[in-house]
Amino acid sequence: MKKSILLYTCLSFLFPDAFTQDFGDNDRKQNGTRIYGKVIDASSKKGIEAASIQLFTFYRNSADSSIRDTLAGGMLTRPNGDFSIENLPTSDSIRIEITAIGYQDHMQVLMLGTTELRERDLGNIALEIDPKFLSAVTVVGQKPALELGVDRKTFNVDKSIVSTGGTAIDVMKNIPSVSVDVEGNVTLRNNTPQIFVDGLPTILTLDQIPSENIERVELFTNPSAKFDASSRGGIINIILKKNRKMGLNGIVSAGAGHPDILGGNVTLNLREGKFNFFVNGSYNQSGGRAKGSTERINKKQDTVVDYFNQDAWTERLRKFGSVRFGFDLFADNRNTITLAQNFFRGNSTGREEQEQEYLNINQVMERSGERINFGSSINTRSNTQLSYKYKFVKPGKEFTTDINFNTGKADDGSDIMNAYYLPDGTPFGAPVIVRNEGMSKNKQFTIQSDFVNPLGEDAKLEAGIRSYVNNFSSYFNSYSLDSGGETKLPLSNNYAMREMVNAIYVTYTNKIKTFGYQLGARFEHSDFTGELIDSSLKFGYEYPSSFKNIFDALFPSVFLSKELSEGTEIQLNYTRRIRRPNFWHLNPFVNINDPVNLEQGNPQLRPEYTNSIEFNLSRTYNTGNFLTAIYFQNNQRDITRYSDTITTELYEKLNNAAIDPNAILNTFINAHATNRLGMEITWQQSIGKYFDITPSADLQYRKVVVKDYDLSNQGFNWEAQLIANYRIATKKKSLFNKLSFQLMAEYESQEVTPQGKNLEQWVVDFALRKDFLKGNKASFTFNINDVFNSRRYGNIYDTDNFYQESYRRRNVRGFRVVLTYRFGKTDFNLFRRNNERGGDDEDNGNEQ
Repeated sequence: MKKSILLYTCLSFLFPDAFTQDFGDNDRKQNGTRIYGKVIDASSKKGIEAASIQLFTFYRNSADSSIRDTLAGGMLTRPNGDFSIENLPTSDSIRIEITAIGYQDHMQVLMLGTTELRERDLGNIALEIDPKFLSAVTVVGQKPALELGVDRKTFNVDKSIVSTGGTAIDVMKNIPSVSVDVEGNVTLRNNTPQIFVDGLPTILTLDQIPSENIERVELFTNPSAKFDASSRGGIINIILKKNRKMGLNGIVSAGAGHPDILGGNVTLNLREGKFNFFVNGSYNQSGGRAKGSTERINKKQDTVVDYFNQDAWTERLRKFGSVRFGFDLFADNRNTITLAQNFFRGNSTGREEQEQEYLNINQVMERSGERINFGSSINTRSNTQLSYKYKFVKPGKEFTTDINFNTGKADDGSDIMNAYYLPDGTPFGAPVIVRNEGMSKNKQFTIQSDFVNPLGEDAKLEAGIRSYVNNFSSYFNSYSLDSGGETKLPLSNNYAMREMVNAIYVTYTNKIKTFGYQLGARFEHSDFTGELIDSSLKFGYEYPSSFKNIFDALFPSVFLSKELSEGTEIQLNYTRRIRRPNFWHLNPFVNINDPVNLEQGNPQLRPEYTNSIEFNLSRTYNTGNFLTAIYFQNNQRDITRYSDTITTELYEKLNNAAIDPNAILNTFINAHATNRLGMEITWQQSIGKYFDITPSADLQYRKVVVKDYDLSNQGFNWEAQLIANYRIATKKKSLFNKLSFQLMAEYESQEVTPQGKNLEQWVVDFALRKDFLKGNKASFTFNINDVFNSRRYGNIYDTDNFYQESYRRRNVRGFRVVLTYRFGKTDFNLFRRNNERGGDDEDNGNEQ
């Protein structure tokens, strides 16, 4: 109770008008009035826990002499349904309102006597089951894998059996409009989206989040002003599972497969009284040996000089483990506090073998090379989240505050050996050995508050503030080993950065008959500072840097919608967003893992801005739904990948690292603009009771203009996906009863880039699941990822200095089997103090 009073007092300072009412001349003094009773189920006669009890007293308004009421007290019923509210203010009559999820509301008016000390026993108050709730439960039970909305798409992970036992990357591969490349990077409509977990930033990578921990994934292709402005590529919000069922319940799963696949997950939840406790532990391991290839033609003034070929085999073993725990405190009907803690630890080891061929202009081999790279990394992550929600008396009106703190640390090391040979097998120079070591630390802090106030049946005002701070530091040392000694290479660097973004937003939503609209504006001030500590080189940006550039910090949004008929709606929206360069975009460190394809960040990058217009048509009917979107995006200063042959100066600095003199340096630049015009079609159709399909397609025309480098390219690309589900359900007992099948197939065409194109790719995944035991408490899942071993990522670079075609793979075809068991006990009671004294809560109610 003291905690509730403290929270109430704090909020009263923030929102005094929301907590202050004029009671006129009626001075409401506290006395000994007490009202108590018990809320029970009308059918089972058992007590209903956590039913909401609210008491309202009547008073006369001194301004107009009208009779009004005000909330005088309230509570949630105890596990056996009992409630008791004391010290109520003086009043001749009190209205009591009782609500419980799944039950019809109850309301009655009590006439109190005039005695000084008054008590009223209401006895057993029986609530009837709400028929609407029963029908709603039926709908939820048939929830589709993909729910379509005009402002978002929601992908329910429980329906994706091909990702069972995997990670968030496996989940993303099966969502329409989403693509995952060889490094696990995600794109949405060929743009880089903002990744959130439960609506907040995270430092976890997608392969560090088990699929069993994910409830659903929300896709926002054109987010409104309510959301983070640095989401010009959209937002992918991963919602973790939250279980608040009464009693003790949980899920246990274990799986294994090939290559080197092993995993397990345990989730426990206990809700009793005002507390809800939860804990989750998971382990995920995967491996495999993947092949990559590179073929290059080196040119000088468009004349062929020589050729280079490379084959690479990469063998990796990744292990990740995490623990997440916390509690919800339902302090009273209106105050809820949630505290969650997540710890993560992962390590990976890898061995890469490269075979190289250097050919002259006549394609005769002049020398060959062998490169072996041993690497390992250990990283730890921690996430602490504190959330508070206050619900006002007015329905739908609420205030929330979230505090999120992320920390992380990574240690990396590798040993690289490179040797060259003449065609006859004799050594071509001495072997080169390089040792690398590095460490990085990351701290992120986010605090945000949101206020929602319904202004009528269709009108709503939303406002909020947010502050985000990200501190990152890293060091990397590279040494050349020669005759037992070590020489530090110029590759080494010591880097630190700090990013801060402060934001405030407001949106207003309303509806006039069948026409709806939402107007919003967001203001964000961003400041980025980076420093190369060893050289004292500083760089960064601030937006806006002065008042005259205030528009750089303003991000408006306009959403217009019109209901054409029942189930059919159109929407037109506009937003302005920003994309800020991340650490890897800016870090000038040169990655030499591949001696002919180097990577380096660009500290001179600047944020890019996007103007996005989108038109949607959605149609819902009895057996399915259909969504068409036509969109246009204008990206100003688009952050674009750029490749060129290594400079002589950089080659001389890296000569001891066994770098090829014709190596390609891949970096990032700000293009003048990139324009995208596209159309996306998603169709979800049920065919009978047990079969459904979800085909989707995205057609896009893209034009890239890079004025500073006299580069431009344009072209058409498309991708298509099909998800098919079939379930066997019979009344007779059968081995095949409750057996589900899922097939996912995806194709992506070639896509233009400023200096070439990305190659086409396709993949097929398959899975089956068998439910068994009473209530489908157990299930067995078998899935095959990449059935035809076809998933690979390739690109072509065509410049004045070289033509290169290459492909890489992250994983190879794999299969896994997973066994899952669900359990629960609604009447579980951790604190059996009453029973220990010989009492029985269920029998101590008020009988009439």
